Amino acid sequence: MTALVGTILLPIGLGLLGFVEPCSIGATLVMVKVLEGQSPARQCAQMGLFAATRAGFIGLAGALAAGLGTAFLGFQRAGWLLLGVVYAGLGALFLLGMAGRLMVAVGPGLRRVGAARGSAFLGVLLGLNIPACAAPLIFVLLGAAAAAGVTGGTALDGFATLALFGLSLSLPLILAVLFAPTRRAVDHVARWSARAPVWTGLVLIALGLWSIGFALFATIKP
Repeated sequence: MTALVGTILLPIGLGLLGFVEPCSIGATLVMVKVLEGQSPARQCAQMGLFAATRAGFIGLAGALAAGLGTAFLGFQRAGWLLLGVVYAGLGALFLLGMAGRLMVAVGPGLRRVGAARGSAFLGVLLGLNIPACAAPLIFVLLGAAAAAGVTGGTALDGFATLALFGLSLSLPLILAVLFAPTRRAVDHVARWSARAPVWTGLVLIALGLWSIGFALFATIKP
């Protein structure tokens, strides 16, 4: 059950939560406009590359984190305890409206994306553009991947976890570009996205308490 939560449910949930964060939803609306008016075939090609590039790019970071975690075997409980404190601290920053300093965009800016012409090139640029709001959530999952490496997880597990996060972060944008009803739904989500940091803070605090509890009470096999 713990593996299911950490490897599948957690990255999917955080990816969708990262999508509705204010800066993410704003970037989504811009990207939707960039692709408007293009043929369905070009949109599908760009979105396919977009999803694959973002999932692979973030997944490689997860593989690296899990690989590094194996160097610290014997520190399982300390690692999960430290991560729990970090998660709870990040959650508190979100609730207090102080998380802005942690939000750093990764990849090419949207101006460069808008200037791209080739279908493949545009798809890759979109995939490498990771919104700033997602940075703290990626940090959370990188920590979890490293901790999983400490407890026996592999680099492939780390890659899968972060790639799944990247796919979940991208999925609503893919649907918004390809289907008109989804675009209207994204517009509705944008109206209440300002509340997302509060939910993010609560989720991170809950995750921190779970990690601390895991460190203190779980039975970890050598």
